[in-house]
Amino acid sequence: MTSKSLLVTGFKPDLRSANGTRIQKGLTTKVMRVGTLVVLDIISLTLAWNLAVIYGTPLESPWTQKASFLLLILAVAIGVISTKGLYKSGNNRRNYFSLFKAITLSETLLLLIAFLYEPESYISRSTFLLFWFLSVVFICTARFICDLGTKLLRSRGAIRHSVFLITDPEDKENHIRLIEKENCYTVQGISGSSSLDLMNREATFEYLRTEGIEEAFVSWNAIKNRLYVCWRFQTAGITLRILPTEGEVRHPKSVFWMIGEVPCMTIPAPIIAGSDFWVKRSFDLCCSIILLLLLSPVYVVIATLIKLDSPGSVFFQQNRVGLHSKNFKIWKFRTMVTNAEKLQAKLEAKNEIKDGVLFKMKDDPRITRIGKFLRRYSLDELPQLFNVLLGEMSLVGPRPLPMRDVEKFKTKHFIRQEVLPGITGLWQVSGRSDIDNFEDGVKLDITYIENWSIWLDLQILLKTVKVVFSKTGAY
Repeated sequence: MTSKSLLVTGFKPDLRSANGTRIQKGLTTKVMRVGTLVVLDIISLTLAWNLAVIYGTPLESPWTQKASFLLLILAVAIGVISTKGLYKSGNNRRNYFSLFKAITLSETLLLLIAFLYEPESYISRSTFLLFWFLSVVFICTARFICDLGTKLLRSRGAIRHSVFLITDPEDKENHIRLIEKENCYTVQGISGSSSLDLMNREATFEYLRTEGIEEAFVSWNAIKNRLYVCWRFQTAGITLRILPTEGEVRHPKSVFWMIGEVPCMTIPAPIIAGSDFWVKRSFDLCCSIILLLLLSPVYVVIATLIKLDSPGSVFFQQNRVGLHSKNFKIWKFRTMVTNAEKLQAKLEAKNEIKDGVLFKMKDDPRITRIGKFLRRYSLDELPQLFNVLLGEMSLVGPRPLPMRDVEKFKTKHFIRQEVLPGITGLWQVSGRSDIDNFEDGVKLDITYIENWSIWLDLQILLKTVKVVFSKTGAY
């Protein structure tokens, strides 16, 4: 293998997994902020209700006599405010018009509940109107005072978020001014785009972990060709904010966040870093064990047919390049003659992949009769469930390639090796063997890495079943 293979010594996890359990950076501050707002809203609503009952028209009703109904009132109001996103950070807590609408909606829901639950036990109109008016006044006032107190504390250096800026030198001053406008961040370090390069990346993230950085601001120019690096920020528990430039393309996992008056693409960190990946790994283990047990009769039938069709072993093992460019043995049912690899050199001139990185032939003379059938329905891939069980592969991921193909990689192609290879993947369900350009296939693999989620894996698995039975592009 050439020096481009970027062999990695020692164990390094999948790009999407966290190196140990990590809680989202700054989570304690965020929980305290939300808790403070909820407590203030509960106090405001309780005070508003008690004053409304005292000064409203007296009327016998379970709503004014039983404490349990106050809990219902609080639950509905807090629930509606939360649903409207008014406990999120930033300008959300200061969005007084949205607070007005949320309180009004909650009061309307309470009226509906009162009518449906106790149609004969009314609450006076004056009590209802007073409660609505006082709720709006008290909650908005409490939020205003909370906001003033927060600004005062931040002006003295307290409850600020520690952030790190990665940007090009010519944009540094503008980006610093933009961040400082929010008056809630402390810039603890600044670095250039090269800090996200492969050779510097580990040192950068080690620094971020050591310094307890909560959020990273990265310019679009620094991240646009490295969008897969977003996973590193997520698995480190660090919220990523991508500073905009003209022509910016939105990342699929991002949400828009306002920094002053400028929209900023933000990729939030999960509460528990890497949790999705461990769900994926658990799913792989459970499914591989169940499928191996259920398909054991099929294995026996296929093995028998292979032995009857041509001389040689039932299984075929081949060196493939997997996670972090490490070699492993991939298992398949044998679909070719026993000296197939030696014969490939004579067939290179007939390679149907245009750029020559992969080797594909539609009518490959090395394939046996039963092999054609197995390949048509992808049954030759079934033994790779053992690779999944051993942790060398996943059910879904970029396909592991032979050494011959990886030796022709360009540096940009090695991102494929940063995640566990899979039995099936986005490339396979988007055309399988019909894709005759390696670059097109790599784009699909990178799209999979950038967009990965448990739901995406499930979609690919379902599409795989459809593609296999329709025999689309298989040979």
